[in-house]
Amino acid sequence: MQLRQLIVATENPPTVLHAARTTVAAIVSYLIAGLFHLSEAYWAPISTLIVMQSTLGASLPISLQRFAGTALGAALGAVIVILLGGSFWAFGLAVLLAGLLCAVFRIERSAYRYASITLAIIMLIPRSTSIWFIALHRFFEVSLGIAIGLLLSAVWPERERQNPAREATSFQAQ
Repeated sequence: MQLRQLIVATENPPTVLHAARTTVAAIVSYLIAGLFHLSEAYWAPISTLIVMQSTLGASLPISLQRFAGTALGAALGAVIVILLGGSFWAFGLAVLLAGLLCAVFRIERSAYRYASITLAIIMLIPRSTSIWFIALHRFFEVSLGIAIGLLLSAVWPERERQNPAREATSFQAQ
């Protein structure tokens, strides 16, 4: 595959409508996170931006995995820090426990990825506030971003584009 084919979107380029929807969703999620005085409000639009890159049907399953993983990572991270502190050994144990819990409950691997990311954010970034405050805020910030992205995708859907080759074929057949 040539470099140009890797860079230039031929299958699924962004549209003006997609850019507008994504912008509105990111701004709305950031403003709502600010209204709730969430300490790291930027996580809401980051989560929204991730959700907005797919159609509603495609983003719903991964959003549920992200929600579950974030909840698991936030809760587990807070508990491990309270019980064992924030050492790299405690972090390693938390990552292992998250994986084991996902395996036992047969939760998707993507949820484990999000749980591990949340663990890292909670356990490895020094802060002066309560660990439960940090964990709850992280969960709310990400959940808000997911919810806004899904809501806007449902209320303001983007029409799925057909493959240009398929459109040409169907036009010729008519």
